[in-house]
Amino acid sequence: MHKPLIYILFLIAASFSMLSEAAIYKHVDANGHVTYSNVKIPGGKKIDIAPADTNFGTKAQNELKSKSQTNSSGPSDFPRFDNNTQRQRDQSRKDILLSELASERAALEEAKRAYAEGEANPEISKRRNADGSTSTFRNVAKFQEKMKALQMNVDVHQRNIELLEKEISNIN
Repeated sequence: MHKPLIYILFLIAASFSMLSEAAIYKHVDANGHVTYSNVKIPGGKKIDIAPADTNFGTKAQNELKSKSQTNSSGPSDFPRFDNNTQRQRDQSRKDILLSELASERAALEEAKRAYAEGEANPEISKRRNADGSTSTFRNVAKFQEKMKALQMNVDVHQRNIELLEKEISNIN
């Protein structure tokens, strides 16, 4: 039972070692077409490629952390404001957000009204029968699609209101 597992692990390790030593070859034919391959191409040249950075940005992040810790006050040319100016800016921002909140609440009411209207008017289709009379059918799929779009519109406005209220509470 252990032999197949060991054999599989050996194959995996061997494949990883082959991948780490893989070479890339470049070949340009007479028409100027470029071909890259990991298999040696007659007339192709081996390309030396630097290994990939496996730090995934951790080196740069560490440099930024150390910079911010040593210079916590920020750059010398960074604009500074007194408390009164900052309060005025915060108040202006709050006024803008309150205006946006009022607009979103009006838009939510309109979206709810459109939803109620859509719910009251189901989708129907009429079809002429062979005897000349007409039959009326409910188009359930079209109705559900319409209601889903109307509900999404209501949900968007409700979410916007929640986010605006949260942002306004952060200003105080």
